Amino acid sequence: MTTDRPSPVRRTPWPESASRPVVTPLQPSVVYAAASPDALDAQYEGRAEGYAYAREGHPNADVLARKIDAMEGAEGGLIVGSGMAAVTGVMFGLLKTGDHVVAGNQLYGRSMRMLRAELPRMGIAATLADPTDAGAIAAALTPQTRLILIEVVSNPTLRVSDLAGIAALARERGILLAIDNTFTTPRGLRVFEHGADIVIHSVTKLLAGHSDAMLGYVAARDPALQEAIRGTAITLGLSPSPFDCWLAERGLHSFDLRYDRASANAAALADALAGMPGVMRVLYPTRPDHPDRDRAAALLDGRGGNMVSFEIAGGRAAANALVAAAQHIPFAPTLGDIGTTLSHPASSSHRGLSADEREALGMSEGFFRISVGIEDADLLIAEFRAAIAAACPGA
Repeated sequence: MTTDRPSPVRRTPWPESASRPVVTPLQPSVVYAAASPDALDAQYEGRAEGYAYAREGHPNADVLARKIDAMEGAEGGLIVGSGMAAVTGVMFGLLKTGDHVVAGNQLYGRSMRMLRAELPRMGIAATLADPTDAGAIAAALTPQTRLILIEVVSNPTLRVSDLAGIAALARERGILLAIDNTFTTPRGLRVFEHGADIVIHSVTKLLAGHSDAMLGYVAARDPALQEAIRGTAITLGLSPSPFDCWLAERGLHSFDLRYDRASANAAALADALAGMPGVMRVLYPTRPDHPDRDRAAALLDGRGGNMVSFEIAGGRAAANALVAAAQHIPFAPTLGDIGTTLSHPASSSHRGLSADEREALGMSEGFFRISVGIEDADLLIAEFRAAIAAACPGA
C-alpha cells in the first residue's frame, strides 16, 4: 500500500496565514488533540492553556464569555446551554441537601418550577417572597438559608426589587445573593456594583437578540464559587453549542444600539397604551404610575428597558381576539428579539401556576407582556391600537 499521498479520512491541517480573520472563526470540534500525555496533564493541571473536550470548554464559548464578563465587570464567567442551565449550575453547584433558598415570587416561570418542584426532590427547600420588600425577604430566611435569588425587574409584572435592602440583608447574614439580570442587562444595571455575588443571564434573550441562539451565562464574584458552578455544569452536561456561541457573539456587536432603540420604543409604546380605550393598566418601570418608579429611576438611570406589560378587560376571549388581530406581531413565549413579540403569561411562561396564584401576582387572562423591538415606534403604536380596538370593541 502506498503512503505517498494523504488518506481522505485523515484530518487536513489548518492552513497557515500571515493575516488573521476579522470575523471570529467558528470552531465546532468536539475534541482537541494533545501533543502527549504530559501535555494533556499540563492542561488539566492548569500549567498550560488549551482544550481537550468541548463539554469542558471550547474557544467560541470563551470568546463570548469574556465579552459578557467585560460588560458585567466580571471575571471567569461561564457560558452554558440556556438561561435555565445557568440557574441549574448555581443551584446544584452551590447547594446541598438541607439548604434553603429564598427567591422572588415574580420570577421566570421555569425558575419558579425549579424552586417549587425540582429542588425539594433533592432535599433543598425554597420559599418565595415579595422582592419589592426587603422585609418580606428577611421574614422568609431561616438558619439554613444559603442563597437568595431575585430578578431586578421581575418577569412578567415588571416590579422592581428592593435591591439595596436585599443586598444589605444578604451581606449582614452571610447569604449569597444571585441576580438574574436577563431583563435588565448590564447596560441597564451592573449588579456586581450593587452587592450581587452571582449574576445570571439568559443570553438567548437581549444579549444575542435574534431568536436564533439558546445560551446562558453565569459568573460568581468568588473564584471558588465559580469553580464549583463550572464543575457542576461540566458534569451535568450543560454545555453550549459553538455555533450558538458564534451567533450570540455576533449579536453582541449591535447590542448597545438595539437596547437603546428598543428601550426608547418601549417607553413611547407604554405611554400610548395607557391612553388607549380598553387598556385597564400599563406597567413600565419609569412611568409615573408605576408602583416602583422611584426605585427604578435610582437603579436604572432613567431607562425602563424594552419590556412593557399591559392588561385588557374581557378575559381569555379578549386575549384570543387581540392576538388574532395583531397579525404582524409574533405571539411567542420569548423576549429580546430584534423585532417586537407578544406573550401571554397565563398560557405560556406562568401556566404552571394556578389561576389564583397568577391573579395574586397580577396576571389575569387579559394580561400581556410585550418584548419591544427596534421597529418604528409609530408603526408599533398603530398596530397595538388596532389590535386592542378589535379585542375591546365596546371600550
